[in-house]
Amino acid sequence: MKNTVKGIFCIIGSAFCFALMAVFVKLSGDIYFVQKTFFRNFVAFFVAVIMLAREARKNGLASLKLPEGVFILLIARSITGTVGIFGNFYAVDNLLLSDAAMLNKMSPFFTLVFSCFLLKEKLKPLQIFAVCGAFAGAMLIIKPGFQFSSSTAAAAGFASGLGAGFAHCFIRKLSQKNCNGTVIIAFFSAFSMAVSLPYIIFNFQPMTVRQVILLLCAGVAATGGQFGITAAYFAAPAREISIFDYSQIIFSASLGFFLFGQIPDILSFTGYAVIILMAVINFLYNKKLHHQMLLQGLDETSSRTSFQAADKMEKKE
Repeated sequence: MKNTVKGIFCIIGSAFCFALMAVFVKLSGDIYFVQKTFFRNFVAFFVAVIMLAREARKNGLASLKLPEGVFILLIARSITGTVGIFGNFYAVDNLLLSDAAMLNKMSPFFTLVFSCFLLKEKLKPLQIFAVCGAFAGAMLIIKPGFQFSSSTAAAAGFASGLGAGFAHCFIRKLSQKNCNGTVIIAFFSAFSMAVSLPYIIFNFQPMTVRQVILLLCAGVAATGGQFGITAAYFAAPAREISIFDYSQIIFSASLGFFLFGQIPDILSFTGYAVIILMAVINFLYNKKLHHQMLLQGLDETSSRTSFQAADKMEKKE
């Protein structure tokens, strides 16, 4: 119970950090999203490198050695994660904060779908229903139409959830191979910076001191969010705490209203409700499924124990 409370606290803290990151990104003004991404990842990379250096000094360089076969997974995680962050930053600049946050929170549903192909996990009928329902909710937020600017921003927000969902599958695969979590963060941050670098070199937009400070603050908030969510899932399983990640929508909507006067329309609110409902259904279903597996495991253990006891009695007789 103590670990679950710690996990809930960490994941809500992480959600607040990511909402705060979006605020700093939006406040930084009219700077191209690729340049914003570079500064956001620079801070995360810097913090991750410091942590890796401390770990190497404490446990030796051997502790940071990559397990066999993970390099291609790190590349794949970084590509999909970069697509996700580019899409998210573009959406934050051009949509309501709450809309951008909710479209990004489509990632758990995409993770379910991609897990079928990458991790060979089977989708249950209720999970398929949840994925379809979440997609319908996303359409209410996106509101497909012929206004190119808003449609592009909404598509970018949707792509951010798609990229993040794919990235989460690769992270799960990397965790199965015992890859160091800080190495994953450092590699992703370095890769994303490298992708952004050509734009920075040829199209750098001069920034004021205020804009630099805001983007560095966005990087600090994003780093807190990344490490917070990692700590949360180390403390407690996803089935116990994942639903609390949707608190980011409350934070984003509140900050958007008080700082920018943003009020989502009725279709967006309906979309939020549908996606959160699907998340709750999936969350409760996963908990029930895990409980049934535990009971089945206990029954099998009990049966084996009874069989072993009976076998001992027969031998004594």
